[in-house]
Amino acid sequence: MEHVAVIGAGSWGTAVAALAARQHPVVLWARRPDLAERINASSENSEYLPGYRLPFGLRATSSLQEATAGATVLVMAVPSHGFAEVMANIDGVAVDLPIVSLTKGIEEGTMRRMTQVIADALPRHRGERIGVLTGPNLAAEVVAGDPTAAVAAMTDPEAATVIQRTFMGPTFRVYTNPDVIGCELAGSLKNVMAIAAGMSSGLGFGDNTRATLLTRALAELTRLGVALGGQPSTFAGLAGMGDLIATCTSTKSRNYQVGVALAKGRKLEDIITEMKMVAEGVKTTRAVLELSEKSGVEMPIAVQVGQVLYEGRHPRDAVMTLMTREAKAEV
Repeated sequence: MEHVAVIGAGSWGTAVAALAARQHPVVLWARRPDLAERINASSENSEYLPGYRLPFGLRATSSLQEATAGATVLVMAVPSHGFAEVMANIDGVAVDLPIVSLTKGIEEGTMRRMTQVIADALPRHRGERIGVLTGPNLAAEVVAGDPTAAVAAMTDPEAATVIQRTFMGPTFRVYTNPDVIGCELAGSLKNVMAIAAGMSSGLGFGDNTRATLLTRALAELTRLGVALGGQPSTFAGLAGMGDLIATCTSTKSRNYQVGVALAKGRKLEDIITEMKMVAEGVKTTRAVLELSEKSGVEMPIAVQVGQVLYEGRHPRDAVMTLMTREAKAEV
């Protein structure tokens, strides 16, 4: 039986902890002691997943050492801007421990993927046993038991199978994939596109616009992902197209919500202040633009999202710029 440590008690970390706790003992780490205490007292994360009772096998703590002690699987569910800080305080884990990131973001400044942050923090760890769990997975739907699927990406097939076995259940199907780079980038890049999709909806555009945006967004994130080492087929799968569809069409998506609010004229600072949880696309967009420039990959949608986020451009002007670009072949 696996002993699973989940680091990060936001909505997705809690949902994944609940998945594992159906079969295995799970310790969920919360940064705040009061949140850990409330989860243990009520068997519910009322702050991030209200209304959903958590399995008996899940216990919360605010001690990283307690959470990771004896773990056979380590799951990182910390926002990208605090990921490195938390990793710096994790030690004593076995060098062959399977570690997966749930975080769909790129570190600002360094442009590191979260698996790279993990590897840098644990230099003696076996890199082939560090990976991601990703896919079209909105936390509330997963914990409610709506059928969905995800990808466990690791280059070590045995470690990938461990992750698959740990989280797979009747309503949560897990596939394995050796393309860690592609799966991780797909999950991060789609958040940028979800902001664009929210802008489209906020401006009142319909299904034709949404379909066009998603199609071109998939082409855009695939170009950059392949340039950075991902496999083209990954972006047509659950980590790419699947996650893109879910995040760009669901009102439950935080990045989508940001885009809608921006299109309605609200200021980014006010939107972020009101949100309990992190919208990774707000920070990731800057890193994506840096990566695209460094790689020489054209990303017109991401550029316009960046101008709206960081330069105060109105979403309607961004759409007009995209629609009046020079005519070219579909590639």
